[in-house]
Amino acid sequence: MPKQSHCICLFSVIVFTRPMTIKAIQWLDNKVRILDQSKLPQQQVFIDLSDYQDVVLAIKTMQIRGAPAIGVAAAYGIALGVQKIKAENKDQFFERLAPILDAFATARPTAVNLFQAIDRMQKAARGNDVSEIKKSLIDEAKQIHRDEIEATTKLSQLGAELIQDGFTILTHCNAGPLATAGYGTALGVIKAAKEQGKKISVIATETRPLLQGARLTTWELKQENIPVTLITDSMAGYFMSQGKINCVIVGADRIAANGDVANKIGTYTLAVLAKENSIPFYVACPTSTIDPSLASGAEIPIEQRSPEEVTHIQGIPIAPEGVNAANPAFDITPHKYITAIITEKGIIREPFAFTPQ
Repeated sequence: MPKQSHCICLFSVIVFTRPMTIKAIQWLDNKVRILDQSKLPQQQVFIDLSDYQDVVLAIKTMQIRGAPAIGVAAAYGIALGVQKIKAENKDQFFERLAPILDAFATARPTAVNLFQAIDRMQKAARGNDVSEIKKSLIDEAKQIHRDEIEATTKLSQLGAELIQDGFTILTHCNAGPLATAGYGTALGVIKAAKEQGKKISVIATETRPLLQGARLTTWELKQENIPVTLITDSMAGYFMSQGKINCVIVGADRIAANGDVANKIGTYTLAVLAKENSIPFYVACPTSTIDPSLASGAEIPIEQRSPEEVTHIQGIPIAPEGVNAANPAFDITPHKYITAIITEKGIIREPFAFTPQ
C-alpha cells in the first residue's frame, strides 16, 4: 500500500461483534468521513478527509472501494474540493473546478459509477453566484448517495425473490454496504433473503490478491449473523461439482450494453464453472453501473494494478524477489454466462440490450 501524505483524523478503532449499520462514507460539515477498508477486519478505523486530493488518494489506494461507493466518494470529494475554490465570478469558478474533476477521473478506470458521478456533479454546477453553485454541488453529492441507498435497497428486495429457503450461495469479492455506501448488491440480496425468513448460508471466496472476500465479505456477513464459509478462489469448482452451491451472486463494476459484465478478477472463471454445473449465475447492481455507451465488454477498460499486490500479502512477500507478476483487477464475463442481472428497475434476463436513457 503506498504511503499517504495527508493528515488523518482517527476517531474510532473498534471491532464490533454485533450487527451494525455500516456507514462506509459520510459527509460531515465540509469533510468526508470514510471507513478505511484496508484496515478491516482487524481494526475499524474512520478517517476524516478535508482535502479533495485525499479523497482521490483514498479511492486509488482502495481505502474506499466498490463501484457505487467510489461514485459516492467522488461526488463528496468534488463537493469538498469546490468549497475551497476562491473565485470572483462563475467563469473563474469553472476554470478551477476542471482540475478537480480531472483528478477524480484518473482515480480508477473501470468502475463506471465514478464517471457517472463526475458527470452528474458537473451538470449540477448551477446557480447565480459562486456560493450558490457550491451549495448545489453539496446537495447533488448527497442526492447521489441517497440514490445509491434507494437503488441498492430496492434491487436487494427484488433479488431476494430468486433465493429459496435452504439455499447455499457462492459470492466473490465484496458487494455489501462497504462497496456500495448503501444496502449492498450481491450481499444486499443475501441480507434481504434472510430478512424474509429464509434459512440461507454463504460460501465466500477469499478473492486474491487483496482478499476482499476473506477480509470484508466474511466480516459483513458476520455482522448480519449469516452463516458463511470461507474458501480459496480455486476451491469453487470443487464445491460446485459436489452439488453444494445453489446459485452464484456477484456485483459488478461496469456492464456493457449487451450485458457483458466487468467485475473482480476471477468472476469469469466462476461464471464458466457455474454454466458447466448448471448453477444460476446472477449479477446484482444498480443501474448506475450499466454503461450503455459501450457495445460490449471488449470496450471496458481493465485496471492494471501494482504487481506487488500479487507478490505480497499485506506487505509480506510471498514470492521470490524480482519475480514478474501480472495484476489485472477485473475480468469480463460474457453475457451468455449470466442467468440474470438484478437491478432496482427489475430482474433482467437474456437477451440483454441496454440503451441510453
